[in-house]
Amino acid sequence: LAVLGAASSARAARRERRLRAKTTRAAVTMLEKDATAMTTPGEALKKLEQYVKERGGSRVLKRILIANNGMAATKAILSMRQWAYLELGLDQVFEFVVMATRDDLDANAEFIRLANTFVEVPSGKNVNNYANVDLICEVAAAQKVDAVWPGWGHASENPDLPRQLKALGITFIGPPSPVMSVLGDKIAANILAQTAGVPSIPWSGDGLTAELTEEGTIPDETFKKGCVATMEEAVACAERIGYPVMVKASEGGGGKGIRMCASKEEIEANFPQVQNEAPPGSPIFVMQLCQGARHIEVQIIGDEHGQAVALNGRDCSTQRR
Repeated sequence: LAVLGAASSARAARRERRLRAKTTRAAVTMLEKDATAMTTPGEALKKLEQYVKERGGSRVLKRILIANNGMAATKAILSMRQWAYLELGLDQVFEFVVMATRDDLDANAEFIRLANTFVEVPSGKNVNNYANVDLICEVAAAQKVDAVWPGWGHASENPDLPRQLKALGITFIGPPSPVMSVLGDKIAANILAQTAGVPSIPWSGDGLTAELTEEGTIPDETFKKGCVATMEEAVACAERIGYPVMVKASEGGGGKGIRMCASKEEIEANFPQVQNEAPPGSPIFVMQLCQGARHIEVQIIGDEHGQAVALNGRDCSTQRR
């Protein structure tokens, strides 16, 4: 009985400690919310301006358009608010404008509830909404935003978006148009890598280097030297660099517009398939198959001041859709 009584007392003590801890956390949370609530929008903006000035920034980004939906938009808003709270002690310093289709509104999507303002856009395919560069720029200008965050997918890799936003005086949170143009194309990216001295496996453009144009892109004549325009050119390239090879469309992706070929006959059979699976007019190139390798990706982030850092790597050798 004494043992049972002691155990019961110990459980009661633990419950009391947990209750006190929970009450304390709730009180702290309420105090934090009260502190945030007592800060006016004007005071919040001044604090953000001071933060940017102290770190040598050139522009304050307060009102931001999230040109995406779903998880991408939700993560963006939560992450930026968390950063603002940790750095400035304010979680409402940013104003978020989101684009929402009727489907998003009917689903009462979380990113809409998190935003300060939403603008309804046409439903249907993403070319009607989140991938529509003209529409995104129109919304951004009408809402008088300071910046646009594109998320991933949709218009995030379209060089026209940062180009048009720059003309409107709106910041694009992402790489500039020339960088996107070069690194977003498989052929141009390989030529750029070779120009920088990065070793490359044999391919239809091996040995090519380039002086970038004023726009920061690969010159067309150099780019075309890395392509194969006909099946005969693909066969000649494969025989030069050695089988097996990969025949790829530079605008393909997700397993589309790519075939492994171990002989001339396989190139003759697969080349038309690569052409048909890729977007019309997509350039095609040939690269020697790298066997027994692993697919490792390293994420790198850089800014306009020339500073860059490698965040982490990930093994993408096995990918499931």
